[in-house]
Amino acid sequence: MKKSFLIILSIAILGCTKNPKKQSVVVDPEVQLIDSWITIAQDSLGMPIQERKNLLKHAKEKAFTLANDSLGVEKLSNISLAYKSLKDSLMFRKINQQVMKLADKANIHSALGNSHWDMAYLFSSHGVLDSAFYHYQKALKSFEELPTDSTSNSLEGRMLYNMGRIQDSYKDYLGAEISITSALRIFEDLEDSKRIYNCYNVLGIIASGMDNSELALEYFEKAKSYIEEFDEDNKARYAQQNQNNIAHELLKKEDFEQAKLAFSKLLDTQGEDLELQSLALTSQAYAILKSEKNYDAAAKLLDDAIKLNDSIDYSADQPRAKQFYAEILAQQGDTAKALEYAKESRTLAQETYNNERLTEVLRLLTKLDPKNALAYSDTYYDLNETIKEEERTKRDKFARIRLETDQVIQENQILSREKQIWAGAVLGLIIFGMAILIIVSQYIHNNRLKYRQKQQESNLEIYNLMLSQQGKFEEGKQLEQKRISEELHDGILGEMLGIRLILSGLNDRDDMASVEQRAGLIERLQEVEEEIRTISHELNHASYEKFHNFIVSLEDLVEGIEKSSGVICSFTYDNKVSWDNLLGDIKINAYRIVQESLKNCVKHAKCERVDIAFGLNGEKLKLTISDDGIGFDTNKGKRGIGLRNIISRVKKVKGTLDIDSKKGRGTTLTVTIPCNYIETENVRNDAAQKQVLNT
Repeated sequence: MKKSFLIILSIAILGCTKNPKKQSVVVDPEVQLIDSWITIAQDSLGMPIQERKNLLKHAKEKAFTLANDSLGVEKLSNISLAYKSLKDSLMFRKINQQVMKLADKANIHSALGNSHWDMAYLFSSHGVLDSAFYHYQKALKSFEELPTDSTSNSLEGRMLYNMGRIQDSYKDYLGAEISITSALRIFEDLEDSKRIYNCYNVLGIIASGMDNSELALEYFEKAKSYIEEFDEDNKARYAQQNQNNIAHELLKKEDFEQAKLAFSKLLDTQGEDLELQSLALTSQAYAILKSEKNYDAAAKLLDDAIKLNDSIDYSADQPRAKQFYAEILAQQGDTAKALEYAKESRTLAQETYNNERLTEVLRLLTKLDPKNALAYSDTYYDLNETIKEEERTKRDKFARIRLETDQVIQENQILSREKQIWAGAVLGLIIFGMAILIIVSQYIHNNRLKYRQKQQESNLEIYNLMLSQQGKFEEGKQLEQKRISEELHDGILGEMLGIRLILSGLNDRDDMASVEQRAGLIERLQEVEEEIRTISHELNHASYEKFHNFIVSLEDLVEGIEKSSGVICSFTYDNKVSWDNLLGDIKINAYRIVQESLKNCVKHAKCERVDIAFGLNGEKLKLTISDDGIGFDTNKGKRGIGLRNIISRVKKVKGTLDIDSKKGRGTTLTVTIPCNYIETENVRNDAAQKQVLNT
C-alpha cells in the first residue's frame, strides 16, 4: 500500500512539473519514475527518513532494469548522491562502488570519473586526505579518456586543483606546485577567471610554505587582478580573502609596518565573516606588538579576538590568540598570568591537533617556565621529529600513490598491447589458414574444371568422330540406295517393259484364250511395273527427303523400341527449337536418357504405352517420359544402375530430374536442361549430323 502511494505521488509530481512546451519530447516513463523518486527522497524534508530511503531503494532496483547501460549508471550515480545527502554514507559508498564497477566494465569514463570524484569529496570532508587524493587521481585518469572539449578539460583542471590542495596540506610543495600549475594552464585556456584566481591563490600559499615570501606575494597580487571579473556577490568575499593572504604573508615576512597597514585595511572592509575578523584582529595585534611595542593596543585587540572566538566557538585560532596574549603579559612582567595563557594555548592546540601552533607554544613555555624547560624542550623535540616524520611519510605516500597509479596504467597499457599483439597474431594465423584453405580449394576446383573441360573436349571429339563415321555410313548408304534404285529402274524395269512389249505382240492372235491370257499378263506386268516404280522412287528420294539429325535419331530410337517390344510409343517435340544447334553434350546425354528410360519401361514397368515429349519451357528444355506401368515407391528400395545412369547424365548437363511414381499408377520422369547452343560458325550441315549413338 505504501509503495503504491509513493508511485502515485511520484507520477503526480511529474505531472505538475511537466513543461507543456516540451510535450513532443519522448521521455522513458521508467526513467521519469526513477527521477521522481530521487527528487522526492532529496527534497521531501517532511517525509520520514526511512520512507525516503525506501524510495531510493525502489529507484535503485528500477535503475538496474534499464536497457541503456549509460542511463542506468547515470541514475545509480544520482541515487548514491541522494544517499549522501541523507547522511547514509554506507549506502552511498556501496552504490558508488557498484557504479564504478559498471562504468569501468562498460567504459563509461564520465560516470567512472564522477564516482571517484564523489568518493574523493567524501574522504576529503572526513579528513582522510590520502584516500581523497587517490580517488581524485583516479577521477583525473577517467576524465582524460573523454573526448577533448571544454567540459573534459575543465574536469581535468578541477581534479588537478584538488590534488594540489591536498599535497600542499601535507607540505608536498613540489607535487602541489606541479598539480596547481597544470590546472592553471587549463583554466587560462578556458578563460575561467574564478578558478584562475584560486590557482594563483594556492600557488601563493605553496610559495609561502616554501618560505619564499616574495613569490607568494607575487602570486597573491596576480590572483587579486582577477577579482574585478567576479560578480558583485563574490567580489567582496574574495577581496577580503586575498587581502588576508597578503597581510599574513607580510606578517610572516616580518614586514610588520606593511602587515599592520594591510590588516587595518582588512578590518576596515570587514563584512559578516566573523572568523576572518578574529584572524585579522589577532594578526593585527601581533603586528602592532612587533612594530610599535604598544602592548596596551595589542592586548586590547587580542582580548577582543579571544572574546569573539569564545562567542562563535572558533577554536581553530584561539591557541594563537592566547599565545600572543601570553607573550604580551610576559613582556609586561606578569609571568604567572602569561604562563596560564600559554598553557591554555597548549591545551587548545593539542585538542585541535594544531601541531604547528603547539611547537610555537612549547618554545614559549621553555622561556616562561624554566623549571620545566627541559621537559618542554624534549616534548618540543619529539613533536618536531614526529611532525617531520609524518610529513616525510605522507609525501612518500603520495609519491607511492602516483607511482602505483602510473604503474597500473603502464601495466594496463602493456596488457592492452599484449592483447592486441596476441589478437593480431591469432587473426594473422586465421587469415593465413583461410588463405591456404582457399588456395587449396581453388587448386582442387581448377583441377576439376580442367578435368571437366578435358572430358567435354573428349566427348565432343567422340561425338565428332561418330558424326564423321555416320556421315560416311550415310554416304555409302545413299550411294547403295541410289545404285539399287538405278538397277531397279534401268534393269528390271526395262526388262519388264520389254516383256510387256513382247506380250503386246500376242494381240495379233484372235482366240479367246490368248486374248484373256494376254490381258491378264499385261495387267500383271503393269502392276509389277508400278510397284517397282514406287519402290525405286521411295528408295531414290527417302535418303534426300528425310532429315538425318537429332530428332530423326530420336524418332528412329522410339520407332525401333516400339517395333521390337510391342509397346505403343508416342514422341512429340517442339518445332521452334533449333535442335541440331544444341551443344553435343546435351544431345548425347538426352539421347541416352531417352534410351535408358525406354529400356526401363520395357524391362521393368510392364507398361502398354509410353509418351515422350521434348520441348522448350521458358529458357530451358523440358523432357518428359511417362508410362502407364506398375510404378514403384521412390522412397523405398535401392536405385538400379539404369536410374543411377540417368541421374548421372542429368548432372553432367547441369539439369534437374524429378521422378513421380506410385505403385499401380505408372511413372513420369521430368528432366529440365539448360538450353545452350553451339556457335553459328561451328554448326555443321544438317545432313552430316545424323545421330548414331544407337550403334
